[in-house]
Amino acid sequence: MSTSDFIFNGRAARVVFGAGSRVHIERELLALRAQKALILFGQEQLALGTAVADQLGSHAAGVFDRATMHVPAELVTEARAVATSLGADCLIAVGGGSAVGLAKAIALESGLPIIALPTTYAGSEMTPIFGVTEAGLKRTGTDLRVLPKTVIYDPELTVTLPVALSVTSGINAIAHAAEGLYSRDANPLTSLMAEEGISALSRSLPRIVSRPDDLSARSDALYGAWLCGAVLGSVGMALHHKLCHTLGGSFNLPHAPTHTIVLPHALAYNAEAAPDAMKRIARAVGHDNAAQGLYELSRANGAPIALKEIGMLESQLDRAADIACNNAYWNPRPLEREAIRALLQRAFEGSAPQT
Repeated sequence: MSTSDFIFNGRAARVVFGAGSRVHIERELLALRAQKALILFGQEQLALGTAVADQLGSHAAGVFDRATMHVPAELVTEARAVATSLGADCLIAVGGGSAVGLAKAIALESGLPIIALPTTYAGSEMTPIFGVTEAGLKRTGTDLRVLPKTVIYDPELTVTLPVALSVTSGINAIAHAAEGLYSRDANPLTSLMAEEGISALSRSLPRIVSRPDDLSARSDALYGAWLCGAVLGSVGMALHHKLCHTLGGSFNLPHAPTHTIVLPHALAYNAEAAPDAMKRIARAVGHDNAAQGLYELSRANGAPIALKEIGMLESQLDRAADIACNNAYWNPRPLEREAIRALLQRAFEGSAPQT
């Protein structure tokens, strides 16, 4: 692709970045001409979500504290009814992908604006992508109505993110940028953001592991997550994300650890079909091989490297391969069922990626 031949889809979102920026929530709410916000969060963010409601005072319509991973359809129905009954004219998502995902699913039908206050590196707050799980299958789609209007990135809110989750959440973010580099609609701007985002995360995660309260490292990681999320929101994804949606939606595996485990193997699968992307990923992680570099980043920082560690059964791998190959989608290397099944076997066992 030449620099004179590409399409860039910019996504409008207001970003407020900086330590302590949480203090600006009310200002941002009023800037959207909203008055009553429903605050959404999961139980792991109970203290912070409650504090946000207290901070907003009369501008808090109420709280919904049961956001959970993979966004179950029945939970969306319940939360949407709560928003309606309380007269909420805005949604505030406090937490990671679960809280943001729930807000998006509500906004899809209600049209309510979203303010996101991320506490992980998931990146969902930067995308118009939504996902809802029903009857064991995760349905995803894209709609600009679900893109948060404002994102408040406060690194202080990530300092208490457990080290193990920090690592898997960060590598989950790297996955967005890695696939963005070989996306069918990759372009020079998103590729710049992707490489910078991968680099920021790969250098900050080991620092967080050694000193979890390092605010500088937390700021670098959140900056990287923002860039990687922006990539995810601007270009299409491929095999890696399809596999992870399959494993998460159909087998209820935890989101970020699944991405962490699968990513090196998905990159190895696509390596020969996307050599330029692999060079940029390798450069960003400081290794001569993109897939191996990310595998070593995970292993060296205590992240899970095998699907069997996070609840997958070997007997489920055939069905996972079938689901992943069932619907046609773009990937730089054609989908080959047996090769994907072998990829899943290596990911299950935790063995090194193979091109």
